[in-house]
Amino acid sequence: MEIQIDPHTLERAQERGTTEEEIRDVIETGLDIPAKYGRIGKAKVYEFKQKRQGKYYEQKRIEVFYIIEENLMVTVTVYVFYGKWEA
Repeated sequence: MEIQIDPHTLERAQERGTTEEEIRDVIETGLDIPAKYGRIGKAKVYEFKQKRQGKYYEQKRIEVFYIIEENLMVTVTVYVFYGKWEA
């Protein structure tokens, strides 16, 4: 199924510290998470091991929310959280 990254999602991705490639990876290989309003949610934790806004973080968790229209997955938004998660 084709993935369409909405321009709003790309704007949020840039602000929040992720890329189009990571968004696609989360949709394809991430774990299901709860979502509202008929959306689908996926999340994945990545090694980060660098500073963001002056603070060091071990990992980042990316959450992508999207809908399915016929044979097309259309992103709604993306969230990025920084910290450390258990394996």
